[in-house]
Amino acid sequence: MRISLNWLRELVEVTATPEELAETLTIAGFEVEDIEDRRLFADGVVVGKVLNVEPHPNADRLRVCQVDIGDVSGSLNIVCGAANVVTGAYVPVATVGTYLPIIDVKIRASKLRGVRSEGMICSLTELGLEKESPGIYIFEEENLQLGSDVRPLLGLTDVILDLTATANRADALSMVGIAREVAALTGVSFRLPEIPDKSIASESGSLNLKITESQACPAYIGTVIEELKIAPSPEWLQRRLQDAGVRPINNVVDVTNYVLLEWGQPLHAFDRECLQTVAGGESLTIGVRFAKSGESLQTLDSQTRNLQPQTLLITANDQPVALAGVMGSEATEVHDGTDNIVLEAALFEPVAIRRSARSQGLRTEASARYERGVNQVELDLACKRAIALITELAGGRATSQKIADYRTDPSSSVHSIELRLERVNQILGPVDLGEETGEILPEDVEKILCALGCKLTPLGSDRVTAASPTSQQKGSLVDSNSAQWMVTVPPYRHRDLEREIDLIEEIARLYGYDKFCDDLPQKTELGYLSLEEILTRQLREAFRAAGLTELVHYSLVKPEDEQQICLANPLLTEYSALRTDLLSGLIDAFQYNLEQGNSTLNGFEIGRVFWREEEGLAEADAIAGILGGDPTEGRWLKGGQESPMSWYEAKGILESVFQRLSLSVEYQPDRSDPRLHPGRTASLWLQGERLGKFGQLHPQLRSQRDLPEAVYLFEIDLEVLLDSWERDEKLTPRFKQYSTFPAADRDLAFFAPVNVSVAEVERATLKVGSQLLESVYLFDEYQGESVPEGQRSLAFRLVYRASDRTLTDKEVEQVHQKVRETLVEKFGVSLRS
Repeated sequence: MRISLNWLRELVEVTATPEELAETLTIAGFEVEDIEDRRLFADGVVVGKVLNVEPHPNADRLRVCQVDIGDVSGSLNIVCGAANVVTGAYVPVATVGTYLPIIDVKIRASKLRGVRSEGMICSLTELGLEKESPGIYIFEEENLQLGSDVRPLLGLTDVILDLTATANRADALSMVGIAREVAALTGVSFRLPEIPDKSIASESGSLNLKITESQACPAYIGTVIEELKIAPSPEWLQRRLQDAGVRPINNVVDVTNYVLLEWGQPLHAFDRECLQTVAGGESLTIGVRFAKSGESLQTLDSQTRNLQPQTLLITANDQPVALAGVMGSEATEVHDGTDNIVLEAALFEPVAIRRSARSQGLRTEASARYERGVNQVELDLACKRAIALITELAGGRATSQKIADYRTDPSSSVHSIELRLERVNQILGPVDLGEETGEILPEDVEKILCALGCKLTPLGSDRVTAASPTSQQKGSLVDSNSAQWMVTVPPYRHRDLEREIDLIEEIARLYGYDKFCDDLPQKTELGYLSLEEILTRQLREAFRAAGLTELVHYSLVKPEDEQQICLANPLLTEYSALRTDLLSGLIDAFQYNLEQGNSTLNGFEIGRVFWREEEGLAEADAIAGILGGDPTEGRWLKGGQESPMSWYEAKGILESVFQRLSLSVEYQPDRSDPRLHPGRTASLWLQGERLGKFGQLHPQLRSQRDLPEAVYLFEIDLEVLLDSWERDEKLTPRFKQYSTFPAADRDLAFFAPVNVSVAEVERATLKVGSQLLESVYLFDEYQGESVPEGQRSLAFRLVYRASDRTLTDKEVEQVHQKVRETLVEKFGVSLRS
């Protein structure tokens, strides 16, 4: 919010400099992002009078002006390009040496097309008062003092603080709220704007109210003001709005915006005749209800909006005329021909306005305040303030007023909280008193909370310590040994001061965070990573070392399956369900990279997946990856042709990761995932537990996505992997002595049924030859001619070695024969050697 220092000084006696005030507010939790000193916009610009205007001898669009600025040395020769410069006009003149920060120009004497120019006649754009100007600015006043400062004449005597309030401080979105805060922080007096208390008759039949949704609209005040004269607002009001970043429109609309900024209470003015036209009847009933299906409304921004059932509406005889608390309609806006208006002042429930604004993708100054919650007690004051200003600036008279008030009790916005001094010092700790430390005293608590507008009743006492805007609290009414109070919170702070800890936070904020001791505890411990986090980081390193890029996707996806968990209040329909696996996102990323002209994506992702079970909702961490394309960099040996990655190359990348992690993973045929090739997919097993799956993308899905021929996917259950890895033998590497004796290798070839996996053969072989058999691996596989139907030819190399001696042929042959016999007996293989 943009805070005018001049406006603020009308409400509170500010003596601090803008920089000091900004620092005070920032330390207190109201961050001042920028200080806009408008006095600098025209520093060095003075009033001048154009004595003579002649055409430029060398330029058709330029004029040579003689300008008197009251200097004894004579008039200035200034070249001007504005078409509206005339003799006798009083104009703002930037003299030589003046710096104009808005256009970032320092005025120097120079020649323009051969004619010397000794200054510049300014427009309002160059002085920061307008975005675009048709020409130079000409003062309407006559007989101005030449050479005098133009800043008082143009209203450039203000300083603007661009302030950000936290979400819980709805009261800080108004000048009155900031003035209260400044008064509490600085201890100066605070005064509210004067509001005349005039009674308005309630004429029957002129205006009726029908609040269907009383919970969404607990209070509504409709006031009819007649015989108005719509005109531009006076200069002081326009400047106030412009300083706050609001565009002036006319005197009536500007008053509603002015009260919004002053009190934080949104208002809206309807043209009564336009309301009658939309209503389509002689009587006029203003209503509040939710939208019906199929309704639409053209708002003030000329946008036709399709209304949703959660959109709250203002209606005239049940016809929509405004988005309640958000924006009015174009059909009922106040215009130059308006004679009579209906002024709306209402309270709307924050959640209803938030949903309504979000359903239309619209956020306004009014909705921002309603969403945070406006002060319910000051609704009448804001309405009276607006009526008084409208009748003052636009004439007219308030003829009737209708009020619909469904608030249970005005005191419902006022509540009391018990506060203990012992708890205050326990939470905040010692304070720095200079040479020594101390504690917050009872008088400190009373002074701070009274400055915030609270009333304090010491427990056990009938006396009340009340807030006073014109005087400071003197002395404490409680004994420090029994310092407990019942604190009554003012209505404008009832939403954010709800518990004792909230009061303690306010005490710390106003006492000054910098006054508390900041000693660290005597004993501190170094931070550390959990075992799960350490192992996960090592897992990431292993996959990156294998050449894969880590990917990160949203956990939210488009709903496509009943098993997905859908959000109750999603921001976007495309991201309204939780993902059930990681592979779908990886396939989309692979396709997107190809469509953008990038090379094939070899990547992995570690993330969480979610699903439904009979017992309820479940979630788990998983890791998945995608591989494809030509893994080599240069292709000049292949004549520039790509060589697709084979199934075994992709499997080898995954194997290298498992080997780096010291994991022995088995592969078994698998057909469970329809996205993967049924004949080129394997399930992964680790120590008898299913670890995941690995396989080639199904040809049909590959064709639909227009992907390369060889794309491979894997998905691993991270919990199973970490559980296996957390065992001591994996976490603590143990030295294994190398044998200094030579190895003896044997080859073993046989025909085996196709349903017998290589993993089963290797496991059985290692079990039989565990004492002397060091390793076994497949080096040849063949199916085709000369191989019996339903079988395949497999060839393994077995490496035998002992750690204490050189093995003899006899010892090797004995173990090797046991292996042969076991394979024949267990798997029914036909030996070829």
